[in-house]
Amino acid sequence: MIRIKKLSKKKRPNSFLILFLIVIGATWFLANSNEILNPPIEVSISEFQEDVRSGDVYEDQITVYENRIQYAVSENERRYAYKENTALVSDILDKEALEGLNVLVSPPNDFWRIVLEMAVPLIFGIFLLMFFLSRIQGANNKAISFGNSKARVHDKTKDKTTFKDVAGALEAKEELEEVVDFLKSPKKYQKMGAKIPKGVLLVGPPGTGKTLLARAVAGEANVPFFSISGSEFVEMFVGVGASRVRDLFKKAKRNAPCIVFVDEIDAVGRKRGAGLGGGHDEREQTLNQILTEMDGFEQGSNVIVMAATNRPDVLDPALLRPGRFDRQVTVDKPGIDDREAILKVHADNKPLAKSVDLRTVAKQTPGMTGADLENIMNEAAIYSAKRDRKSITQKALESSVEKVALGPERKSKVMTEKEKKITAYHEVGHALVGHLLSECDPVHKVSVVSRGMALGVTWSLPQDDLNMYSRTKFEHKLSSLLAGYVAEEVFFGETSTGPSNDLERATSIAKRMVTEFGMSELGPVTFGEKKHEVFLGKDMAHTKNYSEAMAEKIDFLVNEILNKAYLRAKKIVTEYKDLMVEISEDLLKKEDLSRSEFLEYFEKAGVEAPLPN
Repeated sequence: MIRIKKLSKKKRPNSFLILFLIVIGATWFLANSNEILNPPIEVSISEFQEDVRSGDVYEDQITVYENRIQYAVSENERRYAYKENTALVSDILDKEALEGLNVLVSPPNDFWRIVLEMAVPLIFGIFLLMFFLSRIQGANNKAISFGNSKARVHDKTKDKTTFKDVAGALEAKEELEEVVDFLKSPKKYQKMGAKIPKGVLLVGPPGTGKTLLARAVAGEANVPFFSISGSEFVEMFVGVGASRVRDLFKKAKRNAPCIVFVDEIDAVGRKRGAGLGGGHDEREQTLNQILTEMDGFEQGSNVIVMAATNRPDVLDPALLRPGRFDRQVTVDKPGIDDREAILKVHADNKPLAKSVDLRTVAKQTPGMTGADLENIMNEAAIYSAKRDRKSITQKALESSVEKVALGPERKSKVMTEKEKKITAYHEVGHALVGHLLSECDPVHKVSVVSRGMALGVTWSLPQDDLNMYSRTKFEHKLSSLLAGYVAEEVFFGETSTGPSNDLERATSIAKRMVTEFGMSELGPVTFGEKKHEVFLGKDMAHTKNYSEAMAEKIDFLVNEILNKAYLRAKKIVTEYKDLMVEISEDLLKKEDLSRSEFLEYFEKAGVEAPLPN
C-alpha cells in the first residue's frame, strides 16, 4: 500500500506564551519607566558635595551602588556621581552634612538585578523580531502556495464507502469495478495487452449518485484518491488554474498508481472558442492544461482521472475523445427495483414499523433520484420524531413522499369559499378525465389543500417506468391537463387564472408533438434546428429553419391538437356532470380523497373505466 506523507503544518507560537512575555515586558517597562523617560544626569563629586551643603537633595536621601552615588534634586531630576572604590560617603561629606541625610547602601554585586534589567528587554526584543519575521514568512509562503492544488486526499479510515453501500446503478458499478480491479491487479490485464483507461466520466442527472460512486471507488481501491471540484481550479488571477492543474497531476504522478476525481468538471471543461474570452481566458487555459496532462507527451503514468457532470452537452469535444476520457458511464434515474434497494439502504439506521412496505413507496416515487429518496426517508424520520413516535410508519413515509413530490401543506393559506369551490371542481375535472382515459396515469390522490404554489393538487402515478410515449398518451395527457379549464367553464360559466400552468404545459407538449416528435400531418420531420450557441458557456438555442408559411401550418396544427383535446375533455365533463358534482362537494368537506375513496364513486355509479377510445 502506498502511503501519502502529510506535511506537518508549522506550529504557531503559543498564545499563552505570547501573553506571558507581553505581561513581563509591560511590568519591566512600568517598573523602569522613570529611568527610561527621565534618565539621571552625571555630575562631578564636587557638584554632589555642593548640592548636599546647599540642601538641594530631594527628600534628603542618597543611594550608594558600590562606587556610584545617586540622588535627586527634584521630583523629576535625578543626578549621580562616581567616587573612588575605597572611599566612603563619610570621607566625602562632613559630619554636619551627614546628620540630616538618609544614606541607603545597595548590596554589592547585585548580579541578578543586572541580569534581569538586561535580559528582559533583550528577550522581549528578540521575540518581537521572530514574531514579525514569521508573519512575513507566512505571507510569502501563502503567495508561493497560491498556485498549489487544493485537492483533498481521501482518508480511508473515516466514513469508508464501498460498492455495497451503493444501491442500484448496476452497470455503472460494473464499469467502475473494472477500474478498481485494474489498479489492484494490473498484471493480468497487461498480459492481454490491455492499457489502463486514462479517464472515466460519470454522466447523469443531479442526485443520481455520481459523487457517491466516486467515494465508493475510493473506498474499494487500495490506492491514493485525490478529490477536487472543478470550480477550485479557477481564480480571478490569470494562470492560477493551469498552475493548480500542474501541481495536482505532479502530486498524483508521485503517488501513482492513484485516482484523481474532479467533481462538476463542466465548470472548467466547457467548449472553447466562443464567448467573450479568447485563448487567454483563464478557464480555457485551465482546460488546455487538463488536456495536456491527460494525454500529452508523457506516457505510462498510472493516474486515472474520474470526473462527474450533469451537463455532458457543454463539454469540449477534445475532453471527451478516447485517450482522455475513455469511458463515459451513464448514471440514470433508478427504476422501481433500484428505488426499493436505495430506500432499504437509507432505512438501515432508522427504526421502521413491521407494517412498512418499501415496495409501495418505490411505486409512489417514479422519476425520483437517489437524493430524493434519501430526503424522503429523512423527512419520514423527522415526521415521526416530531410526533414522539418510536418507529417510522407507512403513513409517515407516505406523508414524506407527498411533501417531497408536491411540496409542504399550506393549510394556513386563506381562500374564500368561492375560490375553494372553484379549486375543488378544477381538481376533480383533472381526476375524472384522467381516470376515464386509458393512456392517463392512475389517479393517486385529489386534494384542495394548498401545497407549494398550487391551490390544489391532483396526483397521478404511472404504473410502470416508461421510456417512450405514444401519440395517444400525449393526446390523453392533454385532455387531462385541459380538464380543469373545462370544469371551470362548464360549472361556473367562466375561467380563472388557476389553469394558467396547465395551459402552459399543454401548449408545450402540443408544440413538441408537431416540431420534434413528428406526431402531426406534416409527417416525419422536425422543425427548429438546435444550434449550440456558446456565450459565457454553452447554452441551447433554437434556430428557425423553416418558412413563414410552414410556421403558420405549425401554429394551426398545434391549435388543432389542443382543440381536439379540449373537446374530448369537455365531452367527458358534460356527460358525467352529476358525478363530478358529487365528488367535488365531498372533496370540499374532506379536503383530501385517496385513490380507494375516489374509485368508490365510480363503482356506485356503475361507470367503467377506461372509456373506449
